[in-house]
Amino acid sequence: MSAVTIRQMAGRVEELLVERVGARGRDFDQKLRHVGRRLPRRVRKSAGALAQAAGMAQNPRLHAQLDEGAIARDYDICLRYLSPLGRGEKRRAGGSVLMSIAFSLVVVAAGCIGFLMWRGLI
Repeated sequence: MSAVTIRQMAGRVEELLVERVGARGRDFDQKLRHVGRRLPRRVRKSAGALAQAAGMAQNPRLHAQLDEGAIARDYDICLRYLSPLGRGEKRRAGGSVLMSIAFSLVVVAAGCIGFLMWRGLI
């Protein structure tokens, strides 16, 4: 696994932290510290290991010491937790259901009023 690939994996996890959890900071380590305990321990530990591996991948001697299997496992753990629908998508999906229910109620109410007018009760 090349240094570019490791950096891309760390960058993807960093983007997901910003999108899904609202992490702030200049670099990956600061974003992890900002998120703090909002992440489960296992995900936090894997993200920290991925950030460390991205730093080590920049140095050729340290890159040789990296365990590619562990990096891939840590990346998968982070993606599995951070990839599901975020709050915004869930809210929009719930909003579309509420909109269809509201539309149905409006149609039924208009039908009832129309029926009452047709029968001459209104």
